[in-house]
Amino acid sequence: MSRSYAKPWKAGPFDIRLPFLHYRLEWQDYTQGLVMCAVDLSAIPLMTELLGMPFEAALAIVVLNGLLYLLHHLLGDPVIPGWITPAIPLLMLYVQEFPEDQRVHALIAFQLLLGVFSIVLGATGLAAKVVRIIPNALRAGIVVGAGFAAIQGVFAAGGRFDAFPWTITICVGLAFFLLYSKVFQRATHRNRFLGFIGNLGILPCILLAVVVAPLFGEAPWPTIEWGLSTPDFVTMFSQYTVFGVGLPPAMMFVTAIPTVLAAYIVVFGDVLQSKAVLHEAAVVRTDENVVYNPNRAHLIFGGRNAVMSVFGPDTTMCGPLWAAMHVVTSERYKKGPKAMQSIFSGAGSFRWGTNTGLFLLPIVSLVEPILGVALALTLLVQGFVSIKVGILEARSKTELGVAGVIAAILALKGAAWGFAAGVILVALVYTIDFFKGEDDGTFAPEAHQAEDEAIDELEHPAR
Repeated sequence: MSRSYAKPWKAGPFDIRLPFLHYRLEWQDYTQGLVMCAVDLSAIPLMTELLGMPFEAALAIVVLNGLLYLLHHLLGDPVIPGWITPAIPLLMLYVQEFPEDQRVHALIAFQLLLGVFSIVLGATGLAAKVVRIIPNALRAGIVVGAGFAAIQGVFAAGGRFDAFPWTITICVGLAFFLLYSKVFQRATHRNRFLGFIGNLGILPCILLAVVVAPLFGEAPWPTIEWGLSTPDFVTMFSQYTVFGVGLPPAMMFVTAIPTVLAAYIVVFGDVLQSKAVLHEAAVVRTDENVVYNPNRAHLIFGGRNAVMSVFGPDTTMCGPLWAAMHVVTSERYKKGPKAMQSIFSGAGSFRWGTNTGLFLLPIVSLVEPILGVALALTLLVQGFVSIKVGILEARSKTELGVAGVIAAILALKGAAWGFAAGVILVALVYTIDFFKGEDDGTFAPEAHQAEDEAIDELEHPAR
């Protein structure tokens, strides 16, 4: 006989859900989270390279971010949250414009501004209207440019590819095969084991790197240590937060605005994807009324960014969605209450698992030598997705050409230059149709129909 769980507690726009009281622990999702924390750990090389941060201090930021991931399902947002992955290259370009001793200030200003901006949009419900006024060509250029920057960052002279050429080549090849090969996708429907492998995203590639990198002499064999990890919160607070370095100069908030807007365009795409995946699952699981509220999501991930900007500025940022794992969880959720009691039990159990894994020293020490490879894998896969999605934001051949120029400038010079060039180009090409653009039928109507309907629904929820 299945146990009944209490109804969530209402608290303004939030629905509070606690483990065991409001949902059960799903051991499959919890176990998967234990291992998938390796992806969270791959944020560490970004902080050590960009900010000169010690490993243990960077681990403290990953742990703090991990705890804030729990807020989504605890407050009623039925998703697995993650980084703002497509915007990471844009933030890297922005932060690198500053001398190393000013980069923490630049990161604090950026993330605090992004957090406050998202909270305001969530509180006012203006998110869809803000995105509406950004021309299609400019949106396309920003997303494609983020993809260019991600790939460029891996292959730049002295970058991660130069450090791990064989490992990245082999592991990225496997990643693209597992994620995008039609042959493999068909095989997953016939073989349960292959289906399980396919649901793990890039984790098999990360584990393969643990073996491949030492074989090619690109990293040492891991030294497995036992016990609990030791994140260094003291160094993090004293040297990398406002408590140690003080508040950024006002001008840094101004210079961060273009990068914040670029990052938000990416974030809004994740919000639309969250809604689409949950809607598809709700058609199958009629036993649970899952309501995705984009304004509530904005309040939560906006709040996470604001908190992290003060207590642990994070180069991966706080996004509303880990797309791959959200899809994997939703697919298992579709199998019924016996497979997963609630979408909240699946999402919550996974994030409880990743948080546990971050404190297990055997897992941290296993992947530590190849975290640079893990980050390169993440950026290359995200580059592929961003370019594919960004191209489809354009509505005509001319818009696609404008987007290509914007993307190239943005990838080479940063978001401020990309935005400025984009506004000028769109104004010169479309003049009075600046906000409207054009649709010459280059892309099939269905390429944009779902996005238009989703934005329209967010803009007019009463319909």
